[in-house]
Amino acid sequence: MSKFVLMAGGTGGHLFPAMALAQELERRGHEVHLATDGRVESYGGDFPAKEVHIIPAATPSIRNPVKFLLAGFTITGGIAKALGIMVRVRPDAVVAFGGYPSFPPFMAASLMRIPGLLHEQNAVLGRANRALLRFARALAVQFEQTRGAENFKPEMIVTGNPVRDQVRGLAHIDYPDSAGEGPLKLLVFGGSQGARAFSDLVPPAIAALSDELKGRLIVTQQCRAEDMERVTSAYAEARVNVELASFFADLPERMAASHLVIARAGASTISELGVLGRPAILIPLPGSLDQDQRANASLMEAAGGGWLVEQDTLSPQSLGKRLADLLGDADALKTAAASAKTIGKPDAVERLADIAEWLADNKA
Repeated sequence: MSKFVLMAGGTGGHLFPAMALAQELERRGHEVHLATDGRVESYGGDFPAKEVHIIPAATPSIRNPVKFLLAGFTITGGIAKALGIMVRVRPDAVVAFGGYPSFPPFMAASLMRIPGLLHEQNAVLGRANRALLRFARALAVQFEQTRGAENFKPEMIVTGNPVRDQVRGLAHIDYPDSAGEGPLKLLVFGGSQGARAFSDLVPPAIAALSDELKGRLIVTQQCRAEDMERVTSAYAEARVNVELASFFADLPERMAASHLVIARAGASTISELGVLGRPAILIPLPGSLDQDQRANASLMEAAGGGWLVEQDTLSPQSLGKRLADLLGDADALKTAAASAKTIGKPDAVERLADIAEWLADNKA
C-alpha cells in the first residue's frame, strides 16, 4: 500500500477529477489524503480521503503591491503548514489538480523530495500549474493540444480528465432517439457564474419556439435562488414543461437522459459530455484571462460534438433560432452525440492512477 496526497483548489472543476482519482486509488488499496481550501465543504463532502487538510493559500495580484505582499505571507504560511502535514503523513507521491490552494502543499512536497504529478484539465495550462511545472516529475493532460505545456520536460502524458464513478457508470447508456413526436429533453446548467446569464437568455429563447416544439420540450435548468421566481414565471407564460433547481445532485443522470445540453465549457463539463456522448451548445465564461473555457469549447466543436457560442454575441433571438434548428434535426443531434463520444476518455482515471503508482514505486 502507498500513501498519496491529492491537492486541488476548492471548486468542482478541480475537486471532481481529484475525487475520481481518490476513488480509484482506494479501490487499489492505497491511502489517500486531500489538501485543499475551505471551499471544499461545498463540493467535497463525500470526498474519499482518510483526512482532508485545509491549507492557507492566496492568489497573488501583481497589480496591487499590498495584496501581493499579503498573499506572499499567506502562501509562506501555507507551505509551513503543509510541511508539517507531509512530515506526519509521509506520502509516497503527490498529485496536484491546479488552483492556487495546490501551490503550498506541492511546494512542501518538492522541498521534501516527494515526487509530484501535475494534472491539467483545461486546454490551457492553468497559472498555478504553470508556476509548479519546474517542480513536477510528470504532467498529465486532458488534451494533447494544451497551450503552455508544449515544451514540458521530462514527460507529458495525455490521460484525459478523470470523471467520477457516478459518470462512468452511465457511459453505456445510448443516446436517446429524438426523432418522431416524443419528448425532447433539454438540460441547462452553468454553475454559480453561469446560471444568471442562462436565466436571462434561455427562457425567452425557448418562448420563441414553435408551439409544436414547446409541446415536446422538457426543460431542466439550474437557476440561482434569487432568479427562481422570474424564471418560473417566464416558463409558465410560455407554457413549457420545466424543472428548476439551484442544484441537482443527480446531474450526471440528467445529462445522460438529455437530447441537448446548454452549458459553460469548464474542463469537467467537457470531459463528462465526452464520456456520456451528449451534444451541447457551449457558452464559455467571458472575461477569463486565459480563455481556457473558450479553448475547451473550440476542441469540442472541432471534434463535431458541440457548438461554441460567445455570450457577448448571443441574444435570446439567436439562441432561439439555434435551438429550433437543432431540436428539429434529429440526425444532427445524433451525429454530434457520436462525435462528442470520440473525445471522451472513460479510462482516464486508470491511466492517471497508473502514473501515480509508478511515481510512488520509483521515488528516486
